Amino acid sequence: MKKVLILCTGNSCRSIMAEGLINKYFKNIKAYSAGSNPSGKVNPNAKKVLIEENAWKEDYHSKTIQEAMKNAPFDLVITVCDNAAKECPVIPGAKTVHIPFEDPDGKDYGEFLKTKEEIKKRLFSELRKHFRV
Repeated sequence: MKKVLILCTGNSCRSIMAEGLINKYFKNIKAYSAGSNPSGKVNPNAKKVLIEENAWKEDYHSKTIQEAMKNAPFDLVITVCDNAAKECPVIPGAKTVHIPFEDPDGKDYGEFLKTKEEIKKRLFSELRKHFRV
């Protein structure tokens, strides 16, 4: 089982959505997410997207990088926002890739749906390429 860490700033929208979507659609990859400055909550629209996609798990929550590191080692780290890319610590043994997504926080629900589709298109493509799945 390959392990991926998805990092953003707040760990309330993009990274949580990526975690849930990866865990649903990739059976040989386990995804985790964290924030460089976590908000402490999951955005309700991000949760709604994952529920509608049948990808929500009650244990998903906004967490620090230190908390996520309990699941190390990771094979791949993906930063999904520019702040996280700048602040991302070096994770021993993991390749780091930056795939930025527009932050849907504070926008209407349609933006969350667009972000979900972008994750499925661009981030999933990177996973398939990196892990040859």
